[in-house]
Amino acid sequence: MPRVEPTCPQFDYITAKDAYPAMVAGFGSGKTEAAVLRSIMGKLAYPGLNRGFYEPTYDLVRMIAWPRFEEILTRLEIPYKLLKSPLNYISIEGKGNIFFRSMDAPGRIIGYEHADADVDELDTLKDKEAADVWRRILSRNRQKKPDGKPNTIGVTTTPEGFRFVYRTWKESPRPGYRIIQAPTSSNPHLPDGYIDSLRDIYPESLLQAYLEGEFVNLTSGTVYHTFSRELNNTDITEQRGEHLHIGMDFNVQNMSAVIHVIRDGDPVAVGEITGVLDTPAMIELIKDRYAGHKISVYPDASGGSRKTVDASTSDLALLKQAGFAVEVDRSNPSVRDRVTAMCSAFCNAKGERRYRVNVRRCPIYAACLEQQAYDKHGAPDKTQGLDHAPDAGGYFIAKRYPINKPKAGMKRIRGLA
Repeated sequence: MPRVEPTCPQFDYITAKDAYPAMVAGFGSGKTEAAVLRSIMGKLAYPGLNRGFYEPTYDLVRMIAWPRFEEILTRLEIPYKLLKSPLNYISIEGKGNIFFRSMDAPGRIIGYEHADADVDELDTLKDKEAADVWRRILSRNRQKKPDGKPNTIGVTTTPEGFRFVYRTWKESPRPGYRIIQAPTSSNPHLPDGYIDSLRDIYPESLLQAYLEGEFVNLTSGTVYHTFSRELNNTDITEQRGEHLHIGMDFNVQNMSAVIHVIRDGDPVAVGEITGVLDTPAMIELIKDRYAGHKISVYPDASGGSRKTVDASTSDLALLKQAGFAVEVDRSNPSVRDRVTAMCSAFCNAKGERRYRVNVRRCPIYAACLEQQAYDKHGAPDKTQGLDHAPDAGGYFIAKRYPINKPKAGMKRIRGLA
């Protein structure tokens, strides 16, 4: 069998004897690779017993877990058979099965059992959901081992603030719960420039988590903490006939729109329309104020089914009927991704400020960016009316300037053929 040469944190995790080791790691540190290796090595150690492998969604099982298992099993020259939906397991010849499950439907974590398990990206789940999933996986982890050793569950994750993994493994760890830290820099197989590329797209506050694998407060202070009224300000205005890009948030009797131009590839907010009754009224205001301009609207995706006016036509359909180009996906990006895209555009870790706001012409937008805070649940507060304009601007930024995490490339297994 070929030799495996993991990084030091990977080796510590793969060989950990603790009941519940957690590899808390930065992007590109090889945590999923370590999870797969730990799963395979653990499976080989206990022929005939089952093992579980969990991802946040079925898409990640299909796109991440299965290809990684197939590649590694092939390189290790281990015969296997992958049985996809609806069975969802890998059968290793003479060694037993590895079951694959998603964590987005905890109620389906029933009807099977295993001796050990591996959980990838547990911290992407909200606190309550993560705790529920963890209890359910623990209940499945009950096949008795012939050598009497305890059942184990390994976790690999990027830290997402002070969530379930922090509380369980760091704040109040019980016996058997151990953290293995893995910074991005621990992986020598990353492509050149990978770490610098992360600094280009993430604000400094996130890099302790996403580069170092540290637990940091991602929900303290104001939501758009990188915005500066002085440093992000500009006197740029739209020019005659210029293409306008309008982010739009749908709210009955309180619709908001933030008007942008793009200069040298960068976004500039040059106007705002707030407190509008409904979509027909918003359309009328835009047509009146910006006659002669090409208009692209980047709305809240829920407008495909919602109606701000009592009529049979959806908000998105009304925008299209008005002659506007509508740029929207089937669903909105996650709130975290939208906020991160905004904060990075206002100022990334290199101090670059790409997103500028004409504060004089966008007074409400600027005030909301300065003042919106997080609520007690760690979500942007929506009780003070400060969310509408930033949401509108955020739909445009998240669509045109999304956070596209650079691919680290797959860490290869080296050794004798």
